[in-house]
Amino acid sequence: MTDLFAPGSIALALLIGAAFGFLLHRGRVTSCNVIENQFRLKDYTVLKVMLTAIIVGGVGVMALADANLAKYAVKDANLLGVALGAGLFGIGMVFYGYCPGTGLAAIATGSVHALVGALGMIAGGILFALSFDWVKANILTVGAYGKIRLPDVTGISAPVWFAGLTLVAIAFFIWAERQQKS
Repeated sequence: MTDLFAPGSIALALLIGAAFGFLLHRGRVTSCNVIENQFRLKDYTVLKVMLTAIIVGGVGVMALADANLAKYAVKDANLLGVALGAGLFGIGMVFYGYCPGTGLAAIATGSVHALVGALGMIAGGILFALSFDWVKANILTVGAYGKIRLPDVTGISAPVWFAGLTLVAIAFFIWAERQQKS
């Protein structure tokens, strides 16, 4: 019998997913009111959670790559595809009140409207898959720069980028706390 929680196992993925959902709930981002208030510029919890995740995750991936325990999997930079995808994601998030991760975590808390929205995400995923050949031919070719990263383009190392991002995040955290107290 193989180890139940071996790397790559379903059990490990479920455990990590449950922990992630628990942390999303503890961070209060499983509430559609918190997410809606982010878009209304009244509650910055979502941005604080996202920036924290980006910094911690980025530093973790960088450390793993430096220790040769992981490799960067750089996706193609397709500017039109990213811009359209980000716009659709944002519109969906405003109407749904959740992003995919927070929506699934909200379902775990018993939210019925999050479950209905998740069915919409599944339908959207199916439509995207069915139209992918057209998207690939007509959208992903516009502004396609291949597999590039900011350190490659700017000549500034990844640790310096993450240090800068960390400073921006800290400045944002301070500003957001002051905004919410006033």
